Amino acid sequence: MLPSYLTLAAILFCIGLYGALAKRNAIIVLLSLELMLNAVNLNLIAFSKYGVVPSLTGQIFSVFTITVAAAEAAVAVAVLIALFRARGTVDVEHMNAMRR
Repeated sequence: MLPSYLTLAAILFCIGLYGALAKRNAIIVLLSLELMLNAVNLNLIAFSKYGVVPSLTGQIFSVFTITVAAAEAAVAVAVLIALFRARGTVDVEHMNAMRR
C-alpha cells in the first residue's frame, strides 16, 4: 500500500515542479507550489501510517506544513494583488525588478 501513496506523491510533485518551472503566470506558479506541498504532506502521512514505527509524528508535521502553506498563500496572493495593481500583469517575466 505504501508504494501506491509514494507513486501518487511523486506524480503530484512532478506536476507541481513542471508548473512552477515552465509556466509564466504567477498564479499558476503559486498553485504549483501548493501542489508540491500537498505531495510532501501525502508522503508525511503515508510514512506516518505505513512506516517502520507507525506514529502520529508525520500527521503532526503535515498539519504544521498545511498551516505554513496557508500563511504563504495569503501573503503571496496579497503581493500578487499589489503587483497587479502596480504593473497590470501577473506574468512572471515582467516581475524582475523591484521598481517600475
